[in-house]
Amino acid sequence: MYKKLIILLVVSLITSVLRADPPDPPVGKRWVLNAKFSDEFNGNKLDATKWYDYHPNWSGREPGIFLPSQVKVGNGYMSITGKKLEKDSIQIRKDGTKKIFNIAGGAVVSKTTDAYFGYYECKFKAAKTTMSTTFWMSTRGSTDGPTDCESDKYGLELDFQECIGREGDFDGKYFARGMNSNSHYWYTDCEGKRHDYRAPQSKIETKTMPSEDFYTYGGWWHNESKVSYFLNDRKVKTVDFYDEITKKPFDKTMGLNMVSETYPFPWIKLPNDEELADPTKNTCYYDWVRVYDLVDIDEKVKNNATENLTIFNDRVYFNNKLSKISSKNNIDVSYSYMSNVDREVLIKLFDENKKPVIQTKHTVFAGFGNRDLQLKLNNKLKNNKTYVAKIFVKQPNGKKNIVTDEFKFVYKK
Repeated sequence: MYKKLIILLVVSLITSVLRADPPDPPVGKRWVLNAKFSDEFNGNKLDATKWYDYHPNWSGREPGIFLPSQVKVGNGYMSITGKKLEKDSIQIRKDGTKKIFNIAGGAVVSKTTDAYFGYYECKFKAAKTTMSTTFWMSTRGSTDGPTDCESDKYGLELDFQECIGREGDFDGKYFARGMNSNSHYWYTDCEGKRHDYRAPQSKIETKTMPSEDFYTYGGWWHNESKVSYFLNDRKVKTVDFYDEITKKPFDKTMGLNMVSETYPFPWIKLPNDEELADPTKNTCYYDWVRVYDLVDIDEKVKNNATENLTIFNDRVYFNNKLSKISSKNNIDVSYSYMSNVDREVLIKLFDENKKPVIQTKHTVFAGFGNRDLQLKLNNKLKNNKTYVAKIFVKQPNGKKNIVTDEFKFVYKK
């Protein structure tokens, strides 16, 4: 009986400094950037093709109002500044009661609401006040619920990160200490009563306050039933959505939100006039937001917009490159790659005399992919001999192949 050598190797296509990346994709899949919900904020104004500088369905939580004037883009950041209003802003509700606002915040909200399963991440530093700095998703409007009654409806909210910039003498001071993640199933029952059904909260403290340093907050929305939260690309917790009303609750597309708001008092105290007037404290800074879709590894994707961006970079994975020997006269090779452009991958096996004995070549598409393939030996490898496996990629100009990884192994039948 012939034996098959199982080899596990990891390959990166661009050598550079460590950067934020989505989690490892499943075998046969790859992450591609969704440009519609991604932004590096490298211009001098907000991209009006992607974002509102306000919330189209929400003025803000009293006494904080969302004002476009508080949103800026410059110096590589999108910023939202809180301030005390010189005079109250008053809005009249449908029932005739007043909403009174005296603090200005801001909201940057996606123009479309077709964001669905994928990986969502945002790098930002919170303002040093009790105003929030947030990154979350939500439906706009409600969807008919699972029962036959007319008032039954629901909406969805997925909070990757909600935080404030300082502690104080109030119950919600833990929001200043790290990453706070939640999911809400907003359900209106047949009697017209609205319920906030939540999955278990995810909390993790950061080394410093979110207002002291930039952190990358992320979430992998797997499917209708599950989400995983990430801090600086490390998984914090996987949570099952609340499913007592319907077994697949998060089944609708949503919009993306980056918001600075006031939180309910007295749970979190309102910001004071001094910190709202201090430019070293009253502003939160968003470095970038990136959204990735998980697609088949050989699927061609239009407009993933990575050719002009350095999104993916070299990463090192400490997986075993030689795992085991099993049946059949083949070598199973597993490799991962990251690239901002389509490239050509070449895998070769060399004998002890540096002579190539087996090779295979194929094209990979831009993104972060994970592929398994099989090399047929055709009796070209000799028992108890040492070989070197090398993997090459063709550079963007197509003129030169470069080795990106290699290892030695002994072949045994």
